[in-house]
Amino acid sequence: MDKDKGELYYRRYLEGDDTALVDMICDYKDGVILYLCGITGSYSLAEEFMEDAFFKIAAKKPRFSGKSSFKTWLFTIARNVAVDGMRKLSRISDKSVEEYDKMTDERSIEKEYLREEQKISLHRAMETLNPDYRQVLYLTYFEELSNSEAARVMKKSCRQIENLLYRAKQALRSKLEKEGFEYERL
Repeated sequence: MDKDKGELYYRRYLEGDDTALVDMICDYKDGVILYLCGITGSYSLAEEFMEDAFFKIAAKKPRFSGKSSFKTWLFTIARNVAVDGMRKLSRISDKSVEEYDKMTDERSIEKEYLREEQKISLHRAMETLNPDYRQVLYLTYFEELSNSEAARVMKKSCRQIENLLYRAKQALRSKLEKEGFEYERL
């Protein structure tokens, strides 16, 4: 990348060429993210602040004086956006930004991943069940209908629903255990 390429992109953008902004973002975004990762300690925060920095440049069109290289000017804007963003985050929480970020990045991502894996396993196992078993489990667990409501929907007696539900749970539990999985609500 040329030393003055960013400055040329910015001049073209100021003159009305919106594709120049896209070109500038493509050329500089990875470097800005890596730089901001060093400040924030978080890739997702760095990515968010990078977007905010380019948004600021696009919306406010700050003056580039040429006293430094374009890259230095851009990274200064990105740094200022990140520092302001980190201050706001620390005011929102009584935890430090690092604690907050680690907690959300690690715990929530891991929990969400495990939840999704459980859902996939559960749905796969349910697909193999007999249609009445699938239907009664779906109505009572996912739609949270009572047994009498499920009986009305399935046109069965309450006693038939209770029996179906018992056998469906047993069949599903057996399938899930074969996969080494236990679903806590069964």
